[in-house]
Amino acid sequence: MTDHRRENRRLWDEWSDDFQAIWNANTADGEAPPAPSPFASDAPGGLPAFFDGVAGRAYVELGCGGGQGTVGTADLGAATAVGVDFSGEQLAHARRLRDFYGVDARFVQGDVTAVPFADDSFELASSEAAFQMVADLDGALAEARRVLRDGGVFVLSVPHPLYEGLDAETATFEGSYFRDEAREITVDETYESELAVFDRSVGDLHNALVDAGFDVRRIFEHRGHEVEHSDPEDSDLPDVLWDVPRSARFWAVAQ
Repeated sequence: MTDHRRENRRLWDEWSDDFQAIWNANTADGEAPPAPSPFASDAPGGLPAFFDGVAGRAYVELGCGGGQGTVGTADLGAATAVGVDFSGEQLAHARRLRDFYGVDARFVQGDVTAVPFADDSFELASSEAAFQMVADLDGALAEARRVLRDGGVFVLSVPHPLYEGLDAETATFEGSYFRDEAREITVDETYESELAVFDRSVGDLHNALVDAGFDVRRIFEHRGHEVEHSDPEDSDLPDVLWDVPRSARFWAVAQ
């Protein structure tokens, strides 16, 4: 049986330099690399009315990768900003990004299904494009709930399963929206491992959040390929990619 966690971690350790180079490709020399926070006013879908800000709060990013969300949230004024990821190579990039911005943030190697922090440690949490790589979704959400205090806010964003199953060239949907098994992706044949992802339905994600002890207050389905590009008039992407959402973002409150 394939150990998807081990293979995904090995792939990210191999892929990290190339991935971060792509992420920062449009950053001019001397400019700050992008570090978007899910709690910024210009985040996809904007901020819901019930959310009253980051300043002075303790925050954790689950599956932080290169630390963009952690650094961006620290820059907004979080009292504590911590990123957790299983890839040591990704965390090396995260620490360099932190130092570039000059913010107070900490990065810890760990797994989102066994977060290395005590109960009720944080008031805010988020995860961007990470939980789709986690086989044990229920375990990861239980950990997110455990480390959040009652009333804490969790923003979960994953690639939308409709977008992931779309063949842009033929404008057809491949596979099943109700896929149960992992889907393996060859990122580059030079890497030893493949990336395993789980394309869960929006309903399954919503219900899993509820079962973990969250009150889901808002669901936003982002239209567009990149977070900063949400207008078809400004893009040369195939038209069909604008007919399905790019990502699903859940705003949930710990009960």
